[in-house]
Amino acid sequence: MEETKKATLKIDIPNDNCIVHYSNFAIVSHSPEEFVIDFATILPGKEEAKVVSRIIMTPKNFKNFVMAINNNLKNYEDQFGEIPSLEMPKNIVREVQ
Repeated sequence: MEETKKATLKIDIPNDNCIVHYSNFAIVSHSPEEFVIDFATILPGKEEAKVVSRIIMTPKNFKNFVMAINNNLKNYEDQFGEIPSLEMPKNIVREVQ
């Protein structure tokens, strides 16, 4: 039987130049060629969210990302308990500038 080798990947996160954004809202859209995730912040009582970061991914990379998110969510809930779901807003209007 063939032994499976696991590849390792070193990820460098520089402390001095790393830009960190807080997001409490995200919008996902897609075309046949790509997925777009807009991470945004919205303040309580406001009706406008400000996009702080946009990530564009190929469909394959997006699927891998979703699988990683689901895996991490399961691990989190196994450790800390189920996270209650929020109701999705029904009237989101996207304004592209």
